Amino acid sequence: MSESMDAIFREAAEADPVALTRALISTPSVNPDLEEGGAGEAEAAQWCARWLESWGFEVAVSEPAPGRPNVLARLGSGGPRLLLNGHLDTVGVQGMTLDPFDPRIEDGRLYGRGACDMKSGLGALLAAAARFAAAPPPEGELIIAVTSDEEYGSIGVQALLDAGLTADMAVVCEPTSLAVTPANKGFVWFHLRFRGRAAHGSRPEQGVDAIRHAGRFLAGLDLLEEEIARTTAHPLLGRGSLHAGTISGGTAGSVYPAECRLLLERRTLPGEEHGALEAGVRRALDEVGRGVPDWNPELERGLVGPAAELDASHPLVTALRSAAEAEGEKGRVEGMTAWVESSLFARAGIPAVCFGPGSLDQAHTADEWVPVEEVEAAARILHRFVGDVLGTGDEVPGAGEEDRK
Repeated sequence: MSESMDAIFREAAEADPVALTRALISTPSVNPDLEEGGAGEAEAAQWCARWLESWGFEVAVSEPAPGRPNVLARLGSGGPRLLLNGHLDTVGVQGMTLDPFDPRIEDGRLYGRGACDMKSGLGALLAAAARFAAAPPPEGELIIAVTSDEEYGSIGVQALLDAGLTADMAVVCEPTSLAVTPANKGFVWFHLRFRGRAAHGSRPEQGVDAIRHAGRFLAGLDLLEEEIARTTAHPLLGRGSLHAGTISGGTAGSVYPAECRLLLERRTLPGEEHGALEAGVRRALDEVGRGVPDWNPELERGLVGPAAELDASHPLVTALRSAAEAEGEKGRVEGMTAWVESSLFARAGIPAVCFGPGSLDQAHTADEWVPVEEVEAAARILHRFVGDVLGTGDEVPGAGEEDRK
């Protein structure tokens, strides 16, 4: 570790949110299910556990899968119980245009893999937790859940919920550009298999082209898009959408393909029933295939991420907005177009929103970055919010005179 990185880790231990983010970026945590050779979350989890323990939290580390740890830290007891959550894993680094693990700052931007999604969110929540721990004892309980595998299967959060983790409210610190996002889209995958009959390319009377069958269906997706266009737009999320994610089939240019597989993704809104959406895909298959010889596609519902929504008048939303406004932000309420793990907390009965620094426009990009000022602002807002909810009465560092009156 270089001299400069030594200084960064010292500042991280002192709960500087930018230094915490830089330290986490410099610690590779690529999800091994997404990129071969990915380091996984173990080393980054060790740092988080060490920091939280040094700040006075009771810390437990568990492994929902070998080498894929969660860190669960607690401060205080009783109620209310407030949970702050962030994930450790990142997507892969192939194709990046910069050193993914060099946490460089330039022109007010902090670069590196995970800078936006979501090591800056982790840095901000950890800094807020440390500052809060230095205050008088809370009236309730602050829970910090640092989890694994958000970018693939969400085994980290799900394992904690399965083990009985609960809270009165939760904030997932995904990138929202400091907006409070109480609603998010979900998704459902549909796996389609189109059957043909293999034959030599010179024998059309013997062959059936499975890829052509899939092509007919792709051309017919307009039927489903027209149905979506007729639905009522959600005030924060707009309408749902669909697209073909992957397609594969055939063995050689001179062979009629016996099989073609297609993955269709439907982005969903709160209240949309997955069974009804599947029925719509089946209707489209029937319509497209009417009169087509040897038309016998198979459809199977695959991975599902539920959409979720919390009323904008909920105390969690209003308290977080108030904290943002007190720190000079607008307290915006927006929708999250991506699926996020706040949905899992909501399904478990825990009211949850997303809030954090950075924009999804920069997440997973070749030159991923986050505005430094947003990392610092997120830490201040979260600290104020935690103090408001758990009621220690401690002053917020950097508050102006009018804020203290």
